[in-house]
Order: sequence, then structure tokens, then C-alpha cells
Amino acid sequence: MPRLTFLLLLALTLPCIVTAQSHSAPLSEAEEEQVRDAAAVPAERVLVFQKIIESRVKRIQTVLADARAQGRREDIRESMDAIASLVDELQENMDEYDAAHRDLRKPLPKLLDAIPRWESVLRQAPDDPGYDVLRKLALDAVADVKQQSIDMLAAQGKYFKEHPPNKDANPGGVGQIHPE
Repeated sequence: MPRLTFLLLLALTLPCIVTAQSHSAPLSEAEEEQVRDAAAVPAERVLVFQKIIESRVKRIQTVLADARAQGRREDIRESMDAIASLVDELQENMDEYDAAHRDLRKPLPKLLDAIPRWESVLRQAPDDPGYDVLRKLALDAVADVKQQSIDMLAAQGKYFKEHPPNKDANPGGVGQIHPE
């Protein structure tokens, strides 16, 4: 009898497991490789994340522009979920870079310029219980990164004025460049 219960439980949960695994991951393999390749240069990595988030924002814009698109609701939901996850990941990276005093003075203004566009597109989608919670999570994550970027830009301006970067330092701030 316990074996029959186990098999019945497995039969009922298997479709849920398969469905959960079929959703697209926030990053494609090519995007994962871009993030990995930029790991040694924090400023570049921030820009890579920005580019990837922009692609999800553009996906929402494209879907919103086509009212007859198949799977419209699901595409918006997945894109909003991906944006929330990617912005959280960006924020974690920025926390690490801030603690290590990595120089992000060049990419932060670009990031701050992009954020209002992200917020606007996230708000453009019509209200829908299927993704309203994800929209709120994405908007909250974007607001957090915006505030963090503003704070970091001011703090880094002050820090690097007091501690000018070493000319022999790696542009990413990791180690020294040794001429051969």
C-alpha cells in the first residue's frame, strides 16, 4: 500500500516538475558566457547585465505592441520574472564591487539612464493577476538598484578622489598589469 501511495503521488507531481523545468532560464547559454567573460572587469560586467536586462525590456515592448501575439500573457510574465531575477543578480554583483572598491564610475551613469525606461515598460503592461506580483517584484528590484547606483556613484566619486586608481592596476581593479 505505501508503494501504491508513492506511485500515485509521483504520478500527480511529475507534470508539475516537468512544467517547472520547461520555463526558460533568465540567461541563455550565450548570455551566461558573456557574464562569465566579463567577470574580471566589473565595469564591463555591469554593462553586460544592463544589455541583457534591456533585451527582456524590449521583449515586453514587442509583445505589448502586438495585441494578437500568441502566449502574450506568458511572455510578459516570463520577461518580468527574468527582469526581477537579473536585476537582483546585478545588485548582488554591485554589492560585491562596492565592498571591494571596484571602479564603476563609467557604467553607473549609463545604468541610471536606462532604469527609467525599464520602469516605464514594466508599468505599461495592463493589470493582470498572472503577473502583477512579478511586476511589483521587478519594479522593487529596479528601484533598489537605482538607489544603490545613485549612492555608489556619489561614494565612488569621493573614494577615488581620495584614493586615485593606480595606473598599473587592472582596469577591473583585480590585480596588477605586468608588462612583458
